Amino acid sequence: MTASAGYLGRGWAFPPQFGPNGSDVAMVAGEDDIVQSLTILFGTALGERAMRPDFGCDVSRYMFEEIDQTLLTSIREAVSDAILYHETRIRLDGVDVTGDGQTPGLVLIAIRFTVRANNSRFNMVYPYYLNEAVRALP
Repeated sequence: MTASAGYLGRGWAFPPQFGPNGSDVAMVAGEDDIVQSLTILFGTALGERAMRPDFGCDVSRYMFEEIDQTLLTSIREAVSDAILYHETRIRLDGVDVTGDGQTPGLVLIAIRFTVRANNSRFNMVYPYYLNEAVRALP
């Protein structure tokens, strides 16, 4: 394991995957581990984890809200704060939150970050659906 991979860590793949006999667990390391950790962070509501009630990103409170500039700014601040407090392996370079004009209720959260261990720059887009539960059934 390189020094960078050692610092960045190694963890279970998300979602968890097991080998054919159930004895092996799929693992991820390095930058893939960071991206999966961010996905878990954004998908976890504050208070959801009993042993770590402060872990998560409080975007679920915006569910069913009207998409306007105030909402987009609030989501950007919640995401930025969550990364600042819970993902110390990266330096946050920017967060852009935009509504998707094609899909009603879809908010795209674009994150630009630099990995501290090797100064590599990355970006990811996290799609967040504000009205997932209100779609009509076919």
